[in-house]
Amino acid sequence: MAKNQVYTKSYHPYHSTDDPCPDPGEKHYSTPPHLYMGFQPEKLPQFTPKEALQKGTLWPALYDPYEKNQKLKG
Repeated sequence: MAKNQVYTKSYHPYHSTDDPCPDPGEKHYSTPPHLYMGFQPEKLPQFTPKEALQKGTLWPALYDPYEKNQKLKG
């Protein structure tokens, strides 16, 4: 798993031809890193206690810097 990798997925909501509202287009959402880790490996690097409290996790591999309205790149 790459450091600071963001896992995003996308979907296109249904839009009827009779709907008077404009097509909302493609929507994106972030998924947490632990979904892609089958198990927690031994001896993972750890944040300092202060950093862990700020980031909400002890392990950098499980940290997800969620950004609102993030677009898929590439």
